[in-house]
Amino acid sequence: MRLTELVVLIKGGGEVASAVAHRLFRAHFRVCLTEISHPIAVTRGVTFAEAVYDGEKEIEGVVAELVKSPSEIPSVWEKNKLPIIVDPEVKTRDILRPDILVDAIMAKRNLGTKITDAPLVIGLGPGFQAGKDVHLVVETNNSESLGKLIFEGEAEKDSGVPIPIMGLTFERVLHAPQGGLFLANKDIGEVVTAGEVVAKIGTREVKAPIGGVIRALIRSGIRVEKGVKLGEIDPTGNIAYCYAIRAKMRAIAGGVLEAILTRFNA
Repeated sequence: MRLTELVVLIKGGGEVASAVAHRLFRAHFRVCLTEISHPIAVTRGVTFAEAVYDGEKEIEGVVAELVKSPSEIPSVWEKNKLPIIVDPEVKTRDILRPDILVDAIMAKRNLGTKITDAPLVIGLGPGFQAGKDVHLVVETNNSESLGKLIFEGEAEKDSGVPIPIMGLTFERVLHAPQGGLFLANKDIGEVVTAGEVVAKIGTREVKAPIGGVIRALIRSGIRVEKGVKLGEIDPTGNIAYCYAIRAKMRAIAGGVLEAILTRFNA
């Protein structure tokens, strides 16, 4: 079998899953994403999960298209697009019979992935045991081991520290001051000043902690719980960064590609 004939099923449509899907699709693998019916993405500029709401989502030249049933997947591949399907139970696996399954849900725990799900099963980040739950784990922590393949054992525990930009981490992140309906009056790509109101939850205002461009923000109209991450401010002010895959995600995607080549290019 040629490598480009391999079918890859990716669980998740968030930022990490999207970066992996983008890399593998560019490398001409036949890739399909599965998602839940109402995904909550923060970095919406670079998440294929947005196709669940809008029908399509483009990231750096690759277009994901929402399909209603697995039977539509081959036709989307023929259009040189990336299929994404609402399938929280991943029943698509039984129809596609993928050569590779990548769990990119990033739940920090295994939600049901088994090493028998495909000839090669890859888990991203903590929560998976290489050699038991999955064949390989790819390190996702923002450390010196980022993107490293783990053949035995587990990934590092998530540090919980946001990706630093100009030395700022927690200082640039928006969190929900209370639970309730999130209503945004700003959007991704807009420039804000420190203290400017970005959204409201009930009667509480959500203000920009620093000045810069809104790099990430969840969809307006979603109910949230107190303390959840709502968005990020990029102090560089570069709007193009809102729609570019981050270096960390590219490193993880590179690890997945290496894992596939290690298994199938022997």
